[in-house]
Amino acid sequence: MAKRVVMTGNETVAEAVRQINPDVVAAYPITPSTAVVEYISQYVADGLIDTEFVTAESEHSALSACIGAAVAGGRVMNATSAQGLALMWEMLYIASAMRLPMILAVVNRALSGPINIHGDHSDTMGARDCGWIQLYSENCQEVYDNMLQAVRISEHLDVRTPVIVALDGFITSHAIDTLETERDEDVKRFIGDYITLNSILDTKNIVTYGAIDFQDYYFEHKRQQLEGLHKSAEIIKSVGEEFGKTFGREYGFFEGYKLDDAEYAIVAMNSAAGTIKTVIDDLRDEGVKAGLLKLRVFRPFPATEIIEALKTRKAVAVLDRASSAGAQGGPLFSEIRSALYSESSRPKMVNYIYGLGGKDLPVENIRDVYDSLRRIDKSEKIDRLVDYLNLREDKTDG
Repeated sequence: MAKRVVMTGNETVAEAVRQINPDVVAAYPITPSTAVVEYISQYVADGLIDTEFVTAESEHSALSACIGAAVAGGRVMNATSAQGLALMWEMLYIASAMRLPMILAVVNRALSGPINIHGDHSDTMGARDCGWIQLYSENCQEVYDNMLQAVRISEHLDVRTPVIVALDGFITSHAIDTLETERDEDVKRFIGDYITLNSILDTKNIVTYGAIDFQDYYFEHKRQQLEGLHKSAEIIKSVGEEFGKTFGREYGFFEGYKLDDAEYAIVAMNSAAGTIKTVIDDLRDEGVKAGLLKLRVFRPFPATEIIEALKTRKAVAVLDRASSAGAQGGPLFSEIRSALYSESSRPKMVNYIYGLGGKDLPVENIRDVYDSLRRIDKSEKIDRLVDYLNLREDKTDG
């Protein structure tokens, strides 16, 4: 039976880790994910888990230690943010190329510079092509549920691919929220025992990790690696359905909020969705058919399902909490627009960059977005394909 509790987002991550009880956690603390590591180290010190806690000298070393533990056959977890994720860059690609199951909780934070410790998605969006599955979380309940599901997804024999579980820095990580946690025994039953494959410690079955791989087979091996990511889509869906049957909270690739009959829709991820839902409720009372597509799974990108959800809307705004320097819009916008390109019937689309460095997204700005979608629908004209919300800027230059 679930228990109603009050926790911060960081505490929620650590509670999920406590229940999972991985073999190894190797980590280096960084704001705003530091408390995750502190809680886990306290659990180890108090004997609540028998996890081997490795205090590395950097984030690069932390993920290197995780990779070593994973090739040895262990269930492995870690947590980081922003510059910490950037310092892991080299090892992110190695972990996914080796098809190593592991979970990395990323408390989203702006990448420097200028130096900023608050939340945006520049860190995980920068890592979008490193071969990891990416799950995003609106609130503490989704953080908890995503952490548990990530274990099953990552370790599935058709997947064997590492998973990032993302939550917004300070907005979710440090805010106190209510959620339901499950009994330890129920969690253990759901995630199951870890299946060790090709352990480097198995001296009777010798394997090689980190071998050099030139023109002869590199391409073929990268193609095999991609299969794990592609196959994870069905596993994410089936695990989400099983999670719903087991614990009463079902998950898919995204949540549609009043989207079925919506004429005007916003696409967003993580904590902004809660504010958008409030605006939608007010607009519905005013007779405006507004809706939201809150994306949960960014990698693998669920293009087919997103097309079906959005293709009949009149106008759509994609909100990106990350800029993509030199590109035509943010990373989420580029993916959504590309998915819909080949559809003969598709909505008019615009992109808004918001919340960089943790800047607020006021209710008034979200109303402005829906107003702009209605104007675009009536005029059939898009003045600015990419715009910014709550930004001090002189737009006289166009």
